[in-house]
Amino acid sequence: MSREAILVLADGSVYRGHSFGGEGDACGEVVFNTSMTGYQEMLTDPSYAGQIVVPTYPLIGNYGINKQDFESNRIQVRGFIVREECLQPNHYLSAQTLHEYLAESGIPGISGVDTRAITRKLRSAGVITGIITSDKTPEQALEELKKSPDYGSIDFARQVTTGESYAWEPVPAAADPLFNITVLDCGLKYTILRMMCSKGCRVTVVPCTTPADDILKLEPDGILLSPGPGNPELLDYAVTTVKELVGRKPIMGICMGNQLIARAFGAGTFKLKFGHHGGNHPVRDLGDGRIHITAQNHGYAVDPDSLGGELEVTHINLNDGTVEGLRHRELPIFSIQYHSEASPGPLDSAYLFERFLDMVRESK
Repeated sequence: MSREAILVLADGSVYRGHSFGGEGDACGEVVFNTSMTGYQEMLTDPSYAGQIVVPTYPLIGNYGINKQDFESNRIQVRGFIVREECLQPNHYLSAQTLHEYLAESGIPGISGVDTRAITRKLRSAGVITGIITSDKTPEQALEELKKSPDYGSIDFARQVTTGESYAWEPVPAAADPLFNITVLDCGLKYTILRMMCSKGCRVTVVPCTTPADDILKLEPDGILLSPGPGNPELLDYAVTTVKELVGRKPIMGICMGNQLIARAFGAGTFKLKFGHHGGNHPVRDLGDGRIHITAQNHGYAVDPDSLGGELEVTHINLNDGTVEGLRHRELPIFSIQYHSEASPGPLDSAYLFERFLDMVRESK
């Protein structure tokens, strides 16, 4: 039998369950995700750096962990909280259980807790920090939690970005690539690279701290600004890079990339009450009125009242009216707040990669 474990929130709330995965404590911002599948992609999504994730779907781990669905080279979440952990997964690609995967990386989890109650708490009270522990009393855990730094004060992009530039090799390798695309890695997911390569592009990934001049030396045909975790107000170095790239190459931004483009043109951002995390967020394209169901994972949004005249809003979220897309009125620049690569989630928005390549083609 596994040991008892508890989740203690900063307001003193305590949720009891059973420990699985790695041992030890984990502090982080607690967020819920509404996707019904894709827990492996959630665990390895760099946008979850510094966070404890609560899937709302009750049964997690039922198809195990495979070798294909990683979105980065490691688990990125601080902790994982599930209603029911599946001990005997059944899938022909399964290579190990969820417990084994978390344990080998030392990431603690809790099972047997009321994840719906936690979700209702976050929706009403707003995002809140928490701690997972199996060897502390609630009072001791709360004292430990008070010592942890504020989530919004940490530059997580520097923690999750690549250490050095690299070329993502498609399989099979494209002998004559359609375009050279450079990706600024603020916490990108592998599926972005997979999809760009599937369209015949040669893709080079560079760290988020790479200066504009070094990016231009790579002679890209287009530049993609990746998603990423944390507070965009801490990424002034990346904003400076974007400013210096404006007007020199076509640019597409995804999630954090959307916020970097907004800030490069003088707009501000703000923290959402409990963020957008899941694969079922409705977004309206203001150009043609179509509604797309999107995958999202962010805790900050662009302030529409701070936008200047150079950018226009192209998409809005139908749940809360927040900005979901921007476009420059004259230059080949556009961005979205959601994930066009999904993973997990619907592929309604995959066409935006084609729109980006059309923009690159016209620019050339």
